[in-house]
Amino acid sequence: MIRSSVGDLYDRCVDFYGPHVAITHGSRSVTYDEMGRNALSLSRAMQDLGVRQGETIAFLMANCPEYIFCEYALARIGAIRVPLAVLLSPTDHVYMMNEAGCTTLIYHHSMRERVRGMIPDLQTVKRFICIGEAGEADPGHLLLTDLMSGSPPEPAAVDIDPEDLAGIYFTGGTTGRPKGVMLSHRAWTYSYVMQMLEFGFGWHETFLFPTPLTHAGGCLMLPVLLRRGRCVIIDHFEPELFLQTVERERVTMTFLVPTMIYVLLDHPSLQEYDFSSLRNIIYGAAAIAPERLKQAVSTFGPVMTQLFGQTEAPMALTALSREEHVIDDPERERRVYASAGRATVHTELRLLDDEGQEVARGEPGEIVVRCTNMMSGYLNNPAATAETIRDGWLFTGDIGLQDDEGLLYIVDRKKDMVISGGFNIYPREIEDVLFEHPAVKGTAVVGVPHPKWGEEVVAVVCLHDGKAADEAELIAFVKQRKGSLVAPKRVLFWNGIPLTNLGKVDKKEIRARLEAAQA
Repeated sequence: MIRSSVGDLYDRCVDFYGPHVAITHGSRSVTYDEMGRNALSLSRAMQDLGVRQGETIAFLMANCPEYIFCEYALARIGAIRVPLAVLLSPTDHVYMMNEAGCTTLIYHHSMRERVRGMIPDLQTVKRFICIGEAGEADPGHLLLTDLMSGSPPEPAAVDIDPEDLAGIYFTGGTTGRPKGVMLSHRAWTYSYVMQMLEFGFGWHETFLFPTPLTHAGGCLMLPVLLRRGRCVIIDHFEPELFLQTVERERVTMTFLVPTMIYVLLDHPSLQEYDFSSLRNIIYGAAAIAPERLKQAVSTFGPVMTQLFGQTEAPMALTALSREEHVIDDPERERRVYASAGRATVHTELRLLDDEGQEVARGEPGEIVVRCTNMMSGYLNNPAATAETIRDGWLFTGDIGLQDDEGLLYIVDRKKDMVISGGFNIYPREIEDVLFEHPAVKGTAVVGVPHPKWGEEVVAVVCLHDGKAADEAELIAFVKQRKGSLVAPKRVLFWNGIPLTNLGKVDKKEIRARLEAAQA
């Protein structure tokens, strides 16, 4: 077993590549040495504040170099990071911090108002650290810059076992409550090794991060740094900003969700920019339309690398390399572009039927994997852990089939999760909110195919007799309570919700009706 911790890997980068630039953020550049000093000074400051090994520390921040400093610092002292996706609602953030027992919240000054509103409901957070300038932190809150500048880069030594937790990442579940995926130093170390083997990382990459570092983007930082690369950070995705940055920084590599690729392909000024430096575009987190993938290869060249995975085994269970996107035969191209690639080097993959028996090649079955970067389990949820990890195998809840070449095709999901624009959305959460509206008698939320977002969230609603509500009202109702990320894009009013003969909501029938109408 590789016994390196995440902090050890960061230390390696600093020791080997000290004077070279590690991070670019706008006009700001940070060398490996500066990254190390900031992170280790923060480690010492956190220890002096009383943070101990095994404590959970929440991150609520925009993309910035400080995210990397904080991840490095916590890994070095054995504290556990809990990244919070900024697009979720304050209610979700409060639940996650309380569930994880977070003692500290590190937040970007742009989130200050949100943090103020959450404080009365936080049960365990006792320290607040603001990323900002003097005057941008509330009274009683500490400034990250003060902690880094006021402490020596000499944290006390901590003995970290590979199975110690490095982070807790919350993901939704069929119950509607987010589940905390516990990922160890072992899981992350093997994830980084796998990424370097499967994703085509070279030396001295200039990697552009347009997606949230709290999400999939952050998983790709260390593979860049371990090969003396440079992380170029922008705080949001916007096509002009992305293309300007690629051209200016001579970006060689990036990660995009399919929706972003669609936006770039449709951008009227695309050809006015020089993106010839791009030699690798990793894409994933949602299904991509094969025709759009073909267009991307034609536009950007043979630079596309696909991944398929889930939070429980971070980043990739399967991958499709750049080389495998170059296909002369149109029929084979169509077939391969519809696939999710092959199992990664460390992944054993099986497809099982409902009785737990392996299906024949070409037959659909649940995707079940065993890999070196598997989660330790779900936080405070032994029942869900036992359901998902059985005899050392991770049951993904996705249905797929394999062809004779070993290519995997995702054909359905056992769970009702919707993936829209690269984000996981859980219908039960939306349904629960809609049922709170006094006019709603019944509802079902499903995902239907969408040319831009991959899937679109649609709510089907029937109203109580004599009650009234319109589409805009119900969308706003959900948005106010759960945030814009999970709000349905459409609300359809039906006389009744289809049910199976067992009295359950028949989502298969609902999807069939919606897709027929869409066609």
